[in-house]
Amino acid sequence: MTGQIALLGRTTGEIEFLLAALGQPAYRGRQVARWIYRRGAASFSEMTDLPGTLRQRLDAEYAVGLPRVARADRAADGTIKYLLELSDGEQVEAVWLPYPHRVSICLSSQVGCAAGCAFCATALGGLARHMTAGEIVSQLLLVQRENPARRITHAVYMGMGEPLMNYEQTVASVRLLSGEVGLSARRITISTVGVPEGIRRLAGEELPVTLALSLHAPDDLLRESLIPTARKWRLDEILDACREYYARTRRNLTFEYLLLAGVNDSIEQARRMARLLKGIPGSVNLIPFNHVDTPQGFRRPSPERIAAFRRALEEEGRPATQRMERGHAISAACGQLRRAAGTLRPRGHQPATVAG
Repeated sequence: MTGQIALLGRTTGEIEFLLAALGQPAYRGRQVARWIYRRGAASFSEMTDLPGTLRQRLDAEYAVGLPRVARADRAADGTIKYLLELSDGEQVEAVWLPYPHRVSICLSSQVGCAAGCAFCATALGGLARHMTAGEIVSQLLLVQRENPARRITHAVYMGMGEPLMNYEQTVASVRLLSGEVGLSARRITISTVGVPEGIRRLAGEELPVTLALSLHAPDDLLRESLIPTARKWRLDEILDACREYYARTRRNLTFEYLLLAGVNDSIEQARRMARLLKGIPGSVNLIPFNHVDTPQGFRRPSPERIAAFRRALEEEGRPATQRMERGHAISAACGQLRRAAGTLRPRGHQPATVAG
């Protein structure tokens, strides 16, 4: 895509404006937008209801903007983890997650991540740059193109990156998914390590998305050791923002809790966490550790320990679920495929080019 302008990421109205500059009527812009967002076209040559001369001119000046599949790992349960190469050569991960009655996609929002979570493979490479709204949406469109037999029904911003640290592009991508692709915002989940300002801003967007807070500890001291960015925002500040989110949206939250053997999986920690969350409707989603080689040597708790932790939560009145694990055999946790492919940069890599 050398020197060409990507159309993916622009709204139908913006594409109409671009084509009007080429002397084309508005309906041509709507046709192009439909091909990109509803039919998953990868090139203008596929847009067969456009005149040949227009396709040639578009091809000379513009590009659709889909990434390239650099690698795809498939698991026996149907999960497919994709390593996708963006136009500048940077690589991100997206995961196709088929279930009996729905298909989810796990989306990345940054190339790498600055949150630095101790248990996450993405954190080992630091942050390269933010992704644009078009790049975020392009993951869904390409993965859908690769799997045409079933439609993607749900999207979760749980891949590489902290979505609320790339706030403007994350929100713009949600609007594109709901307005252009046709995916209901109610079927979109944004996961955050806890950025209070971003949570409050999101509450005012009038987007009925689900907010998922990566909690992982019932106290600030332990949480700071697992999530370095937690030093900036204490739990009481984050949970106050979550209360405001519920008050303004009336949408229950999800509290994600990664279980690490001997670190945060005791019965007392479960009870403390349940008490901490009082007054904020929502369930705790328990996630047994998906092995990543880390300096801390984290381990996965036993099934008995996980069950006891869940019972303790429920005895305190907090609903709890255990995430259905998919793709464990192909290292589907975020950052693992990119790391295996040797594309992680040293921690702290921060190129100057950062999208808004």
